[in-house]
Amino acid sequence: MFYSIRHLTQFRYDSPVSESLMELRMHPRTEGPQRTLSFQLSIDPRAQVNSYRDYLGNTVHHFDVPGKHTQLRIIAEALVEVQSPDDPPARLGADAWTKLDALIASGDYGEMLLPSLFTQPTPALAQLAEDLHVERSNDPLSYLRELNSAIHDWFDYVPKSTRVDSPIDQAIESRQGVCQDFAHIMIALARSAKIPCRYVSGYLFPDGQRPDRSPEGATHAWLEALLPGIGWIGFDPTNDLIARDRHIRTAIGRDYADVPPAKGVFKGKAASDLTVSVRVALSDSPLPPEPESGTEPEWEEPAKSDAIESQQQQQQ
Repeated sequence: MFYSIRHLTQFRYDSPVSESLMELRMHPRTEGPQRTLSFQLSIDPRAQVNSYRDYLGNTVHHFDVPGKHTQLRIIAEALVEVQSPDDPPARLGADAWTKLDALIASGDYGEMLLPSLFTQPTPALAQLAEDLHVERSNDPLSYLRELNSAIHDWFDYVPKSTRVDSPIDQAIESRQGVCQDFAHIMIALARSAKIPCRYVSGYLFPDGQRPDRSPEGATHAWLEALLPGIGWIGFDPTNDLIARDRHIRTAIGRDYADVPPAKGVFKGKAASDLTVSVRVALSDSPLPPEPESGTEPEWEEPAKSDAIESQQQQQQ
């Protein structure tokens, strides 16, 4: 499948700010069954954009808008091919837990096993594990399938019921949240069973026949777990799915803190308003679009300010 993606992020300020520094993780990964054919980034006000590859293989773009401005508009456009991965088996063998332990012992998976910022063990998480009857039984794949479904059934999907920096206890106690929360909760529970898990940021192409709980027009989040004989396999507890060719991967990390689509700070005393719009559409052509020609920005000396405010978007 070929997908065209347009991801708009816009920050508006109620008074001029003097400088914005931003870091973006919006470039889809080229890995396994997924291939990015083209990527284009537009910034208004214009800025010089640089990029690097982080230690997990994510492409990170960063820029500085030093002049005064009342809005920051970011448009990321990509053409991506995603092939359908092989169907996983219904279950693994009786010795799968032993094989998983041996796989972990022979590799370097510590980061994806230890608690991270948004996957900390808490009494609320322990009570949820008891309520969901989470334990190392059957085989790792069956365990993850059951956990994926249990989280989907236990929690209501309610947009804006949590914040970008909400701890998992907020979603657990209210029994509602968004995809970011559900991914964190499942990662924390799976890691407690000694299954390496990583957070995945990206997009979900809507299914016209089976409506998803996660809405169109937003970024998405799910997780990948390491299994013996299979490798990394994606689970989407928001929609009770195993990740297939509708899931478009942008970045991977220990949790959301590693891979926010947009994260930055600005100088100035201003309130900000964030608008995010995502469009994922099928494309019938594998040919990448012609890139737009750009010009160098006019640089200004930033005004001095003692106020620095952070800004970032939540994954819905």
